[in-house]
Amino acid sequence: MATEVKVPTLGESVTEATVGELLKNVGDAVAVDEPIISLETDKVAVEAPSPVAGVIKEFKVAVGDTVEVEAVIAVIEEGAAPAAKGAEAGRAQEERAEGKQEPADTPAPAASSDAAQTLSPAVRRAVLEHGVDPSTIKGTGKDGRLTKEDVIAAAKAKQDGGSAPAAASGVPAAGAGERREERVKMTRMRQTIAKRLKGAQDNAALLTTFNDVDMSAVMEARSKYKDLFAKKHDIRLGFMGFFAKAACLALKDVPAVNAYIEGDEIVYHDYVDISVAVSAPNGLVVPVIRDAQDKGFARIEQDIADFGKRAKEGTLTMDDMKGGTFTISNGGVFGSLMSTPIINPPQSAVLGLHRIEDRPVVVNGEIVIRPMMYIALSYDHRLIDGREAVTALKIIKEAIEDPTRMLIDL
Repeated sequence: MATEVKVPTLGESVTEATVGELLKNVGDAVAVDEPIISLETDKVAVEAPSPVAGVIKEFKVAVGDTVEVEAVIAVIEEGAAPAAKGAEAGRAQEERAEGKQEPADTPAPAASSDAAQTLSPAVRRAVLEHGVDPSTIKGTGKDGRLTKEDVIAAAKAKQDGGSAPAAASGVPAAGAGERREERVKMTRMRQTIAKRLKGAQDNAALLTTFNDVDMSAVMEARSKYKDLFAKKHDIRLGFMGFFAKAACLALKDVPAVNAYIEGDEIVYHDYVDISVAVSAPNGLVVPVIRDAQDKGFARIEQDIADFGKRAKEGTLTMDDMKGGTFTISNGGVFGSLMSTPIINPPQSAVLGLHRIEDRPVVVNGEIVIRPMMYIALSYDHRLIDGREAVTALKIIKEAIEDPTRMLIDL
């Protein structure tokens, strides 16, 4: 009996998605609830599972297609046995000829792999750019699939080893002096990121104020308690927990920084939901730490670690992204010294963190070397005055330089 696989509900107000990846091939056996297609919405990637156990008879869509909720995307032959390899290859070839499979230039998976993996567009681009053989790389993504980071790491490992990167399987190496161009359609998520950030520039009166922070006290606390913290909570004590708690203090004292404009009204919050900017294979995502003002360091660090892991796997949900009253973006992990972050609408402010470096500073009339970090607060000047923005950033600075303030609520 043939069973149709339909586009699942994608979340509130989300009615369509783009086919990002075919996770199986025609003729492959699938179990109940096993993902067969990855769909990209404007916020997250959603996997469409098989409703029955059987064999994939047909895909109704191709990578890059736009599909609506409840649209039929595949057909499963319930209870059927897997097709013979020859027949399977024939069907796959027919499907590709009809444009229903991924393009023929998709690199082939390792011959020894039992479950053939399909590379996502981002991974394919990375393979071409770095000239590596995907069949020789161990994937760290969900179900062992390759990620863009896996390809980049493999390319770097080859370069560090002193050998030139090998050409990708089936992709001819560029000749001497040859110049190439590749035109790739933007993912739905990247298109949405572009629209939202441009909209923030067009609609908000953006301004950024800066300060620098002496990280000595926080680094000393981490060094002193990191082992006990990890043993008790099974999570590493990082810097983000300190900045999240410091931000909660600032937003409590300067509520406009935790508010937003809706029409001709200002909406204030008596809670702090912190959006944490996380790098994912398809772009920047901002999952939300709910009620951060009520959470301890361990719970905040656990939330952040979970977000990072699931962002890499592509398993963050729409609910993870919903809401958020304030954003923290840590460009320092990529080596940024200073930046002017853009607010995440409808929020009115974003805190930008940067790299820590030893710099000479004057303390009690003497020049000393201290681990310093520049911090930036970008804000919507329509709602937040300069005095409020500077005050909020100063509270964060003081809490980081004297973490005791976070314990006694100063």
